Amino acid sequence: MKVLETGHAGFIGFHLAKRLLERGYVVVGFDVVNDYYDPALKEARLASLGETARTHGGRDSYHCIRANLADRAAVEACFTAHKPDRVINLAAQPGVRYSLVNPHAYVESNLIAFTNLLEACRHHETAHLTYASTSSVYGANTAMPFSEHDGANHPLQFYAATKRANELMAHSYSHLFKLPTTGLRFFTVYGPWGRPDMAPYLFTKAILAGEPIKVFNNGHHARDFTFVSDIVEGVIRASDQIATPNPSWTSDTPDPATSRAPYRIFNIGNNAPVELDTFIHAIEEACGKKAIRELMPMQPGDVPSTFADVSALETAVGYKPATSVKDGVDAFVAWYRAYHNV
Repeated sequence: MKVLETGHAGFIGFHLAKRLLERGYVVVGFDVVNDYYDPALKEARLASLGETARTHGGRDSYHCIRANLADRAAVEACFTAHKPDRVINLAAQPGVRYSLVNPHAYVESNLIAFTNLLEACRHHETAHLTYASTSSVYGANTAMPFSEHDGANHPLQFYAATKRANELMAHSYSHLFKLPTTGLRFFTVYGPWGRPDMAPYLFTKAILAGEPIKVFNNGHHARDFTFVSDIVEGVIRASDQIATPNPSWTSDTPDPATSRAPYRIFNIGNNAPVELDTFIHAIEEACGKKAIRELMPMQPGDVPSTFADVSALETAVGYKPATSVKDGVDAFVAWYRAYHNV
């Protein structure tokens, strides 16, 4: 099996590529390796993937392409040269708050890039495109837990709007060209090799250094924190099961998560939201130090809580997250200490 994985130098992408290589797959990684956050961390991930490939499949099992997914010629050249059996798209411009100050980065990385990928999958008759969406698409929706069968048409920031657009773009290609597509709405993902701009990394760094942490919404909002290995297992299972039309779908009462086309949307989360204050306590215990809290109001674009209904993914592929917040935080802090020699 040859899998083209975009964004393999990223946090989730790195873990996914590692698992695919360990499975014996051939991985074609496609990543621009930009400086949105520390490129040295991305380079360390890529070096680790090279080691995994040498151990499990040899030099020919892993190909690293450094290019921009918004470069149509580079995407076409990749598909022509490697002819992937499956495509998993994790490349994107992430970050809720950054989208408030640099929306053009999201147009290039999340809209133009995704269009190039859809076109390549269409013309090369890719068997299945699996792509990352986000729980942020639920936006102003407060009905808990979030369900894929409810609407998601009121995003609260531009990042979420571009990811919701990806879902709609994918449906049009599934309908017009019978391209099987599966969108996965990730809920807050954390774990070793995590992003430096995300709360677990920022909190751990500050607590170990004895510096204050900014706690937005006074620590009262909840997130469906999901450990990265649980996410990766769900992505692989969803990719392995190619999307098919829903024979029960009807235009009179259209289900947003399925279609007459080979298209589907799944939540992928822990199904167990945790208050931010509780998550901070877990980091404090793992670090052996108390946090200095600087209580702040909720930031623009944030939502009070996230809570994933993952029953559809569990029914479809047997997905069931297994990592507790304590075990996940312990693993992250242990990695952070080792990586930074703290």
